[in-house]
Order: sequence, then structure tokens, then C-alpha cells
Amino acid sequence: MSNLFFRIYLIVFAFITQSAFAQQYPGGLSDGTLKVNGGSVPVKIYSTTEIGDLNAFPEKAADSNILVILNESNFEPAYFNYSATTLEKYKSLHYQLFDKNFKLIDGAATQDNITNFKYAVKTAKPINGTDSVALETPFKIWDPSKGIQLGPVTLHFYSLMFVFAFGFGYILMLRIFKIDNVNQKYLEPLFTWTLIGTILGARLGHVIFYQPELFKEDFWSVFLPISTKNGLKFTGFSGLASHGATIALIFTTLYYSFKIIKKNPFWVYDRIGIVVALGGAFVRIGNFFNSEIVGKAVDPNSPLAILFPQQSSEYGPTVPRYPGQLLEAVGYFLLFVLLWILYRKTNKKYQQGWLFGLFFIILWAVRFFVEFLKEPQGDEFIQIGGLNTGQVLSIPFMIAGVVIMIISKKFKITQAENEKPE
Repeated sequence: MSNLFFRIYLIVFAFITQSAFAQQYPGGLSDGTLKVNGGSVPVKIYSTTEIGDLNAFPEKAADSNILVILNESNFEPAYFNYSATTLEKYKSLHYQLFDKNFKLIDGAATQDNITNFKYAVKTAKPINGTDSVALETPFKIWDPSKGIQLGPVTLHFYSLMFVFAFGFGYILMLRIFKIDNVNQKYLEPLFTWTLIGTILGARLGHVIFYQPELFKEDFWSVFLPISTKNGLKFTGFSGLASHGATIALIFTTLYYSFKIIKKNPFWVYDRIGIVVALGGAFVRIGNFFNSEIVGKAVDPNSPLAILFPQQSSEYGPTVPRYPGQLLEAVGYFLLFVLLWILYRKTNKKYQQGWLFGLFFIILWAVRFFVEFLKEPQGDEFIQIGGLNTGQVLSIPFMIAGVVIMIISKKFKITQAENEKPE
């Protein structure tokens, strides 16, 4: 009976959230307003990362007032000629081209200036170069640069968030070892095995659960940050799955616990859980910078509505959506705060496994419920009872958390035992 009520609750939750907030966007267009010299010009907004779709759009657009948001994905250096031809096509169909500050660009696109083109606008009355122009929308537009340019190298914000995750994680674990009076020599191997387990597990988890075709189509991209399709290209690891990282961390931590620090694995898991919760928040912020793991379409007047011009076309049309990444990030950060308080202010750290069990329950519950508002992250080949792959994979972890919290009563230790070895 309890299972039945649980399923009903999930269905009702999904129905209410989507019925109350979701909205259809005909043609993948959303509404905005151009403020021209103080006057208002309603426009339909379009954006895509696919240069082919961008090229075809002006011939399909029936509305008279259109604003197209351009981004770096439309201007890949290898396809410069096609991109430049596309911009000329827009000009021939009475679109005006602007930079990010809505300054009119009259000249032709070159390899040096093509990334300056930010908007293509068609209005009933052409805009003059001296006009004051601004875009207003009921939703926020998230269209950041990809990273920090350091000469010929770009430090991507996504990679930087991983650096923050492991950097702050190391500092936090150093603090934990000092609090527990555990020799610092055991920290370095823990960091090494955690790094290996996280990266390798997250990558394999993504490929196995969401993109298994890569094993056949682009095998080396599974293990290396490259793509061999259509020539060799450095891509970084753009597909990482938290479920895979968790599974890998369980095994690497078992090795570390038995072979290196020689403690009950739950002692290590309790403390890693605190660090992972904080690291998970950083990783989801990295996803936000990458405009990936976006949410479902939402009413543009919702305070949560965000337009991601850089989102992949595999998520559907570029329209206002829930910031699924930020919702998860907030949940993980609050979990980190809770675990840290319990670790510092209670004796639960001496009940080995209790903190880890709580970590499992809350972390995967956050993931489970946010999934209702997220677009699929690939082929959802695991679907049970209306639940997607991420939700189905989260349920066993939540159940495991409950079991771990129950059995943790058997693994209580004293403060002296907690500080062993030396």
C-alpha cells in the first residue's frame, strides 16, 4: 500500500509542476521586447547551436519582428565560410546585424571579427546606427564566455569548477584529518584514489548509462578528452555521470580503507560524503557554465526561467527553461552544510556509516526530484513507471542509505579508536 501511495505522490508532483509552470513555444520562439529610443518593439527570439538550423531559419520565419541570438558555436573556425555565407543570407533577407552592445555592424564577416556578431534583427522599421537599443525579456538570458583566455589556451569554467571541487575538497579533508588527529600521510593517497575514481567512474558511467554507442563510434573518446570523429579534436570530458562516479568511489575507497589507512570503510565514507557534497555543487555550477543538464521548458514569467542560447539542440528548442544545474547545486551545498554541522557538533562521526547513509539518502533524493524538471541527458533507455534513467538509478542508492544508517549502530567507536592509526 505504501508503495502505491508513493507512486501516486510522484505522479501528482510531476503533473502539478509541469502543468503549473511548463509552457509550449511554437516554432521554438520565445517573446521579448526591443527598446529602441525608449519605444517598445515586440520580437520573437530564436537561437540555436546548429549552424545548419541557423542557416535555414530566416526562410522559415513568418513573423515580421525577429531577434536571433548568435553564439560562438555558430562560428566554428573550421566552418568559417559557411558561417560567413549564413550571415550574408540574413542580410539579404533584411536582417540587421549587431554586436553584443547592439552596435550596428555593416561590414562583412572576417575570420577576425566573426565572433563580434551577436544579434540578427529584422523589424518592420529598420534600426539606425545612432539608435539606442536594448533587449528586455521576462526571463534571464545566460550566455557567458566559455572560459578565461590565457594566450592560445582557454581555461574553461567547467574545468575550473573541477579544480575548485578537488582543491577545496583537499583543504576540507585536511581539516577533517586534523580534527580527528589522523596522520596527514594518509591524505595524499586518499586524494589520488578519489581523483582516479571520480574522473574514470563518472566518464564510464555517462557512456554506459547515456551514450553506449561511443564504444563503437568513437572508442578513444570514452577514456581520453578527444574526439576522433571527423578528425582528431580535443574536446575535454563533456559527459560525466554522478552515478558512475559514486560506484567507482565505493570501490577505490574500499581499497584505500583496507590496504592503506586500515580503517572501517564507513569511517572513510562518512568523511568523503561531506567533501563530495561540496564538490558536487561545484560540478553542477560547471554544468551551468556549459549550458548543459538544462531543465524543461517553463513559463517565461517564472522567477526560475532562464534562456540558454548555448544549450545543445539535443535538449530541444532553445526556449526559457528551469536551471536544473543550479537547483541541484543548491541542494548539494545545503547537504554539505548539514553534514558539516553534524560532523562538528554531534557524536555521529563515531557511529561509522551514519553520516554516509544520510548523505546517500539526501543527495540522491535531491537528484531524484530535480529530475522531474530536467530534460533527458541522452538516450533514456532505463525507464520504469514513468521514471527516467537518473531517477531509477537513484532509488537503489537511497535504499542503500537507509540500510547503512540502520546498521551503523553496530559500528560505534570511541574517540581513541577514531584517531587510529597514529
